[in-house]
Amino acid sequence: MAKNAKSTKAFAYLRTSSASNIGEDKDSGRRQLQAIEGFAKRAGIDLVGAYYDEAVKGSDPIDTRPGFAEMLEALEANGTKTIIVETANRFARDLMVQEVGFAMLKARGFDLIAADSPTSFLDDTPTARLIRQVLGAVSEFEKAMLVAKLKGARDRKRRAGVKVEGRKSIAEERPETVELARKLARARPKGGKRSLRDISAALAEAGHITKTGKPYAPTAVKLMLARPSPPLAILSGTRGAQ
Repeated sequence: MAKNAKSTKAFAYLRTSSASNIGEDKDSGRRQLQAIEGFAKRAGIDLVGAYYDEAVKGSDPIDTRPGFAEMLEALEANGTKTIIVETANRFARDLMVQEVGFAMLKARGFDLIAADSPTSFLDDTPTARLIRQVLGAVSEFEKAMLVAKLKGARDRKRRAGVKVEGRKSIAEERPETVELARKLARARPKGGKRSLRDISAALAEAGHITKTGKPYAPTAVKLMLARPSPPLAILSGTRGAQ
């Protein structure tokens, strides 16, 4: 029977803890691969490669394992989304490492399957549930801390008179336009003070127009002529000097 063109593709991941179990005369890696291949065949999964971490302890974090790191690069490169291990313990013996590793893979869109028990990483045991809750709480705490740090940085900039959010003003985007508008307002013609519309027309004649190609509205000109308030820190310092 021909393989389904849309069959799932997967990488096999092997791990052996002891260096004494590594070598051509040892069967640890061969046994793991045979178990994974057997499961993949039964499940209709197409194995496209295998990665082996030799002499790597099951308690070692997965992001420190050279073979696993190489496999992640391959997963990202060719679009494969599934990893098969012989048993959950081959992925990690430490339950915390298992849960952290599984959560990382899940967040990146990868599926992890144990050949001897395909649902083992999805089992909702009290211990696994507690670890997931702790990981979730830690994630929420880190997010809250980041938000607090960013807010603190913005507040410090505001107190110093620095704009930290919102759309940029005309003075920030086109300081030369604002400078010309103020010169036009100060240089009064014989007929008296220029109106906001007169200043807008003079700006347009000098080539200073909006992004849509129209003269500035009187309200925009008024904003150009308005002097920015001095920073609070400067005001405080002035009072202290008096």
